[in-house]
Amino acid sequence: MADSVRAQLLARLRAQETETEPEEIARALAALGHAQAARAPHPDVHTAFLANVLANQGTVELARDRGAAVQAIGRYLYQRFRTHKLVAGNDPRLAAMPWRDGGVLPRFGAAEAGDAAALSYAKLGVAETGAIVTFTGRANPGRNNLLPEDHLVLVNREDVVSTLEEAWVRIRKDTQAGSWPRGIQFIAGPSSTADVEAQLVLGAHGPRRWHVILVGDTPTSAVDAAKESLAAAPL
Repeated sequence: MADSVRAQLLARLRAQETETEPEEIARALAALGHAQAARAPHPDVHTAFLANVLANQGTVELARDRGAAVQAIGRYLYQRFRTHKLVAGNDPRLAAMPWRDGGVLPRFGAAEAGDAAALSYAKLGVAETGAIVTFTGRANPGRNNLLPEDHLVLVNREDVVSTLEEAWVRIRKDTQAGSWPRGIQFIAGPSSTADVEAQLVLGAHGPRRWHVILVGDTPTSAVDAAKESLAAAPL
């Protein structure tokens, strides 16, 4: 672009600028209010979360505590790969899990080419969308969520919130002291695309399978209730 044309465009933009007082902006934002959240597939927040994970092409499992979670991870790995190996981040919560009790052999660090499965510990679960939230960084490498064929995620029951707005409130609360992570990832299902002839293909740009384990005292009936609510949902 010639300098003269660029100067003319910038001059026109500056001429159209208007000063807006902060108070006026605040009033306009307040008048907008908050948009309604998507209708939950179930009144129970944990069941709704499980239902939306399933709707996002994920699979779900319940574990009453971290010991049971290790057992669930071991079963998943053996059924899928006939192995008990996986890569996990350096999250202290993962390091403290009773791995030997389940015969699981995690390698702590970042995923590399050839790693079939990776495990993450979510910061939050969002019932409205069936997404999990992870804080990435040295302790939680972002590529662990994106590179392997199978991505396993642990979510504590008490960390499931109803809406995206609640998730951001929690995120801001946890980062008030300037402890912002390297990145914040919202993950809602395995990698997918429908670019070619509108045919859904999983694993196009990342994990083919996404397995979410809800850790805590959740009734075993919650999974069946999630499946039923999903089947009853309008198309």
